[in-house]
Amino acid sequence: MPHPRLANDEIVRRGQALYEQRIRANLDSSQRGKFLVVDIETGDYEINASEVDALRRAKAKNPGAALCLLRIGYPTAYRLGGNRIVSAR
Repeated sequence: MPHPRLANDEIVRRGQALYEQRIRANLDSSQRGKFLVVDIETGDYEINASEVDALRRAKAKNPGAALCLLRIGYPTAYRLGGNRIVSAR
């Protein structure tokens, strides 16, 4: 479902920037492959092996948040038919 205030491209751009600038340095190798959901407006984030659980926890904190889903250690959250995609919710 699209976010009412922000375009998906903007959510992805801001989410990836937050990951690179503030979050990545705080992670360790044991978190590689887990899903990270970042609230692009507050910088809060959740990490979980399950994307659904990470999204639920992030939405519980801020139900109207603009959330970006990333996969730690990978350029995109998923691959579809050889194409990489990043998901913003």
